[in-house]
Amino acid sequence: MAKKLGKRARKFARKNLQSVDKTRRKQQKPFFKRKPATAHPNAVKSHDSDQNLNPATTVAGFEQNHGGNAFDNNLENLFLANEEEEYDDFSDSDGYLSEDPECPYISESENETSSKGESAPAAFKEENTKISLEISKQKKKLEKLLKKDPEFANFLETRQSDLDHLNKMGSDEESESDTEPESSEPNTNPRPARPVTQTTAELWCWLATEDPHSPSLSNLLNTFRSFALLNSNSPQIAPGTFSTILNFVLVEFDAIIRARLGIAENCGGVAKVRDCREVKLYLRACVGLLSEVTDGSLVCFVLERIRVSVDFFGGFPSLAKRLIKILVNFWASGDESLSKSSILLIKDICSKLPSEFHTICMNAMYKTFISRCKFVEESNLKHIEFLMESVLEIFALDLQKSYPVAASSLRQLAAVVQKAIKSKKEEDLSNIETFQFINCLDLCIQYICFNYKQKNNLDQLFSLSIKIIIGLAQLFPGRSFLPLRVKCVKMLNELAGSSGVFIPILPLMFDCFNFGERKEMREEARVNLASLLKVPRYLSKSRTYQDQCTKTGIELLIEHLSQWSYHISFPELCNKPLVFLKNIQNSDAARESAFKRQIERLINQIESNRDFIQMQRDQVSFSPNDQLSVENFLLLEKSTRKTSFSQFFASILQNSQN
Repeated sequence: MAKKLGKRARKFARKNLQSVDKTRRKQQKPFFKRKPATAHPNAVKSHDSDQNLNPATTVAGFEQNHGGNAFDNNLENLFLANEEEEYDDFSDSDGYLSEDPECPYISESENETSSKGESAPAAFKEENTKISLEISKQKKKLEKLLKKDPEFANFLETRQSDLDHLNKMGSDEESESDTEPESSEPNTNPRPARPVTQTTAELWCWLATEDPHSPSLSNLLNTFRSFALLNSNSPQIAPGTFSTILNFVLVEFDAIIRARLGIAENCGGVAKVRDCREVKLYLRACVGLLSEVTDGSLVCFVLERIRVSVDFFGGFPSLAKRLIKILVNFWASGDESLSKSSILLIKDICSKLPSEFHTICMNAMYKTFISRCKFVEESNLKHIEFLMESVLEIFALDLQKSYPVAASSLRQLAAVVQKAIKSKKEEDLSNIETFQFINCLDLCIQYICFNYKQKNNLDQLFSLSIKIIIGLAQLFPGRSFLPLRVKCVKMLNELAGSSGVFIPILPLMFDCFNFGERKEMREEARVNLASLLKVPRYLSKSRTYQDQCTKTGIELLIEHLSQWSYHISFPELCNKPLVFLKNIQNSDAARESAFKRQIERLINQIESNRDFIQMQRDQVSFSPNDQLSVENFLLLEKSTRKTSFSQFFASILQNSQN
């Protein structure tokens, strides 16, 4: 009976013996990674395109129609149907343009000799004169021989005839090779890397400028394409020479090709452009240059020149889609000059190209905005405001196409808020307590306010947005969430100002004037409520934070009252705010506050404006049911805004901006 191995020997055998490794490999099954299923882009259809949207549907009714978990909490999944794009026009299938062999190439040696001219050394001049003299002497000798010996002249004639016969045979062979049928396939082979000098580039530019049909334009475009797409077979060229070609092609190509094709400046001529290989090569090279270049000033210059020829992209949809993708990335990059140049070109694409490109731009910008507004700091507040304004400008170009996007977003936000109200779970609340959710809601509010100012009826979206804001504010009570509720009050003020509907905000502002326990911190940093949604408990008791909340609350209350300071019902609307402010004024904590005088001044301004409206109201004789007369009440004073309360609000607003 064999002796059993010890513990260490068995461990060694399991690790190192080949037979053990062999059996282990047999037992292990190979792991194959499952490939994700790629659906056809047309297979997924948005719900908004199948049926008409009804944004006035309440949250409960919407859940009954679509199910309580119909929406994904991730807002970036709104337009996944457009995620996969094909860019057929950007392939290298067309290759380079065929070049005319008669187009001049000036080498460096020729350029040097021609540029030197009379500055050549004297020794070379003497040698040239000696050679020319010898040649002239030899010619004279031959002429004398021809005159003296006629047999020698016959011998030269026979030799000359043989040479002419050989030249004819060579020319016939060349003509046969030229008459062979050419292949219909485009020239996909890389062009020969012939050196391009500065003189050659300048000559090509001059020829293309003088004659729009000059073959030198093909040479310029081929060289431009080689360096724009970073081709390894690009010709040898100096940096200064390439800058000459780059500047000429970008600046002059649009005018040259329009003169060649007979297209006006404001007319795209899609049918003519689609069949022109020069236009396609130029556009593809420009798009490739944008994706390769990292210098911001050069990118801005290329974008400016593409704007001139943006109507050409109507003949190449795939190139236009790729350009939109690059432009949206530039727009959200954070570089101010690059972002502004990109949004200008995006506007031109939306206005000059077919309507389908406006939809692509709108969806791409909306998705990019949602992904870039997750994190808000003081450093990127202006950039996020710029992104929001840009999205609103693109949305405003076509209300019929932007309305379903806004309605779908609002209903998704309403479903998320409703789910959080029912469950009260931390997971559901954490989905709302994010800058991504707040900025998406703010974007929808700005869209509604803009269209109300343009006299577009969006009452259904208006009512749904108010429900979302009030539900959001009620989910997060307490002083720690005051920054979030301040944002909600600002949204309500904007909705009320644009629609002319009274929205009470006082119940959401009680904590702003709640002077509780205060603690002095050793190092109290400045608090910016715009970059916060929640503060920790220890910071909520600091004097700096509470003072900032009180200051913001006073500004929001003044803004709310200023919207109705000329309305005929102002004496009734200001009763609750007056009672609230007087109770704060009489409290012990308010007497020690730094805003005691400001609260007293606000109370005096409200009372004086109330008395003014009451006096003007007593002088009129129309009924409150006369809607037209109510709207025209104090119309002149409202346009001038010279009352004391309006001036008080203007001074408070100016101080807050400073």
